[in-house]
Amino acid sequence: MVNQQSSPARDVSPAQARRVTAAVIDAFIALACGLAVGAAAGVEVSDGVVELRPQSPSVWGLALGVAVAVSFANHVPLTLAARASLGKLVTGLRVVRASDSRRPGLLRLSGRWLFGFYWMVLFVPLHLATDSDVEQQDAVGLRVVRRRTISSPSRRSPG
Repeated sequence: MVNQQSSPARDVSPAQARRVTAAVIDAFIALACGLAVGAAAGVEVSDGVVELRPQSPSVWGLALGVAVAVSFANHVPLTLAARASLGKLVTGLRVVRASDSRRPGLLRLSGRWLFGFYWMVLFVPLHLATDSDVEQQDAVGLRVVRRRTISSPSRRSPG
């Protein structure tokens, strides 16, 4: 019988829609957390009246800082622990090393997180403006795969 173990060469890339859905979920989580903290910081109570004063630069700075911190926590420490951010967990994706499909390290995950900002600032607007077929790219020796393509010790056939 042929050994049917999953290998890095046989991992099938997930559909673009699944990757985009994971990215949108991750972005929504970071933005929602940032806006919630910013809104809470912008609340002022005077004479028993509660007002939201979003015009303060410190409110927007705090909102941006929290959004970036949540994004980092979601994409680096969580992915280090679970092989996936929250959006990827929901959509059934995992982040693995491209060379051997093993767990990614802290430096590569940090580089991938920074590359995501570069991609978002440069390529997403270009793609939307030109309606091109540019697909999200893997970076820094990591790739995104479907959860079921990762072989675990309990799924491997004896040898």
